[in-house]
Amino acid sequence: MDVSKAVDQRISTRAFLPDPLPEAEVREWLTQAQRAPSGGNVQPWRTIAVTGQAKDDVIAMAAPILAADPRGQKTDRPIYPKDLWEPYEARRRRVGEMMYEALGIPREDRAARLAWFSNNFRFFGAPLALFLVIDERMGHGQWGHAGMYLQTLALLAEERGWGTCFQECWGVLRPALKEHFNLAPTEMIWCGVAVGKPDAAHPVNSLRAERADIDEIAEFHGF
Repeated sequence: MDVSKAVDQRISTRAFLPDPLPEAEVREWLTQAQRAPSGGNVQPWRTIAVTGQAKDDVIAMAAPILAADPRGQKTDRPIYPKDLWEPYEARRRRVGEMMYEALGIPREDRAARLAWFSNNFRFFGAPLALFLVIDERMGHGQWGHAGMYLQTLALLAEERGWGTCFQECWGVLRPALKEHFNLAPTEMIWCGVAVGKPDAAHPVNSLRAERADIDEIAEFHGF
């Protein structure tokens, strides 16, 4: 598979086959991703991979916290800025509506939508989950480099026939995850990643999110 194909076919996979991913393959995948760009070669990421009982333990830890308050725990690093402005808010809402259309869940069926959303905290049935750890003292540049690492993981997963879904939703459980994984005092979980072989028959995996026209997001000077 060439890079162009991997970029084009990558989606947020939200339904997975139960097939386990062998540790040797996961180790090789993570090792390959270490070649991701990193300013100053700082490599400001750390990864925790969980499967089997370890993954089930994370799910079990999250359930009572979210049952008590679906908004999760307070955080000084929200997933989106407060009062997200246009055109960004419209894009966010649009992809949500596209997903529920693919699932056949109408807007008025709030219970069904919430039930589906809860699948986030079960990793959509993926056999493997990653948690991206970053030190809170890192600056904006290092957060960007960690994003490059995540993108590298996604493209290498495509090459292997795996799907990924980057789950910033786990940010609403940062204090609990910090304790669960016994992180260092200055470390935090940025996001989770669901990983596995995609269930091609599931309608949610037909969703291909729209992207802005190139003239909306790029300027060309001196050509």
